[in-house]
Amino acid sequence: MTDKANNDNPLLREWKTAYNIAPFSLIKPGHYRPAIEKAIEAALGEIDFIVKQEALPDFKNTIVALEEAGELLNRITPVLFNLNSADTSPELQAVTQEVSPLLTSFANDVTLNPGLFKRVKHVFDHKDEFNLSDEQRILLDRKYKSFVRGGAALNDGEKERFREITIEMSTLSLTFEENLLAETNDFTLHLTDRKDLSGLSEGICEAAAATAAQKGYEGWLFTLHAPSYIPFMQYSDRRDLREKMNMAYATRSFRNNSHDNRQIVTRLADLRLQLARLLGYNDFASYALEERMATTPEKVTNFLRDLLTASGKAGGRDLAEIKRFAAGAGHSGPIERWDWAYYSEKLKMQKFSIDDEALRPYMPLDKVR
Repeated sequence: MTDKANNDNPLLREWKTAYNIAPFSLIKPGHYRPAIEKAIEAALGEIDFIVKQEALPDFKNTIVALEEAGELLNRITPVLFNLNSADTSPELQAVTQEVSPLLTSFANDVTLNPGLFKRVKHVFDHKDEFNLSDEQRILLDRKYKSFVRGGAALNDGEKERFREITIEMSTLSLTFEENLLAETNDFTLHLTDRKDLSGLSEGICEAAAATAAQKGYEGWLFTLHAPSYIPFMQYSDRRDLREKMNMAYATRSFRNNSHDNRQIVTRLADLRLQLARLLGYNDFASYALEERMATTPEKVTNFLRDLLTASGKAGGRDLAEIKRFAAGAGHSGPIERWDWAYYSEKLKMQKFSIDDEALRPYMPLDKVR
């Protein structure tokens, strides 16, 4: 990339903005890949410098230098992935699919670099000689483990398979998220009779009317996005519509259409198992939990059992109370998933005079900002 291209790309320039946030108004989808490629190139140069040092590895010239490498890349990638999650578009999704394998390959180039791992391992093996603080020891420990868990100790054939697995996983994970988002966006509940709005507050109805107007509809439009879906499930008196909304939400990417995720889930589960066993773990849960508070699947299972034992009695009591309240309100039959939020909210209002919707006037958008 030429210097002029660098200067024309807002992702590669200094951000002279309040709080140094990204200049979103200047960034176009076409800016991301060139910027990320440039940032990867710079980061690999920084890694190469660490590896080729003649000085013996120590905490500063290896671990600290590694921690500081890739600063430009670490600045750019959150902009793309956060925007893709919060305000995506077909163009952004295409770019994300393009750069995700590049980023995974870069991460593999770092952890699978034998010269770099040799330096990191030397510092780890000689850590008692460096008079490290507790914080430095934690950083060193995490860096070393990240290399081992990233395949650094594998042989050449295993490293190649590790690369293939991680790249496929990154692409499939993105596709899974995009399918789920597409399914969420595709469903709308369009109401034109005010009678169908029974139970919904004026604020909820105004938001639904604004959504409908934005999309060129008359009446009110409800979606599966949380600000629309949750209050509808809490307040709508129309049980049939609550069921329709709940079933649409629960079956996203599970409807045998172009956005179906079932084969992706199956493939990801298989790849995760392959990855875990390649690294010496019995299953992916053992690999994933090792660096988390629970540390092992057995501890998670025991925790959940203890939680069920401790909360089961209270949960049963709450369910019985909801059932009695619902029956008193004219409900017959079992409490389904689309009934729980509705009757829970009404019971809460009766017992404690707490109405979430009544709090909205006290938190206008400009004040929240």
